[in-house]
Amino acid sequence: MEFDSKEDIEAPIEEVFAMLCEFDTFERLALRRGVEVVRKADVPGGGAGMAWAAQFDLRGKTRSLDLELVRFDRPGRMEFDARSGGLDGKMVFTLVALSPRRTRLSADLTLIPRNLSARLLVQSLKLARANLTRKFKLGMANYAKSLEERYRQTV
Repeated sequence: MEFDSKEDIEAPIEEVFAMLCEFDTFERLALRRGVEVVRKADVPGGGAGMAWAAQFDLRGKTRSLDLELVRFDRPGRMEFDARSGGLDGKMVFTLVALSPRRTRLSADLTLIPRNLSARLLVQSLKLARANLTRKFKLGMANYAKSLEERYRQTV
């Protein structure tokens, strides 16, 4: 199952990439939402090899998630691999400079079931695909807008 979104941001590509690399901010955001996050591997200055372990409640059960940054190409691409039970995921962020002051952020999320229970979960997600796609695109649009506002405040 795949989700994707493209958003244009009024900020230079280097600035957008730098804001995407603020991993401490994402960790704090997750903690505020009730997710327990532990950084398992750290790379000075950020980069491939960083890893996190997270625990959260979903549908009445405690779930575990292992997340690893597997590709880090400054300033154009970041790829994350995730594993949770029998479900694997891949999140790819791609940045393209449209002009010196405008950047396109593309986000692609792929979910791959590895066992029967994960297949059932993905099947139930497919039934709600339109709603989930709308929420994914809305979340990315809001995030892109927040990046744009943060850039404006620093200029």
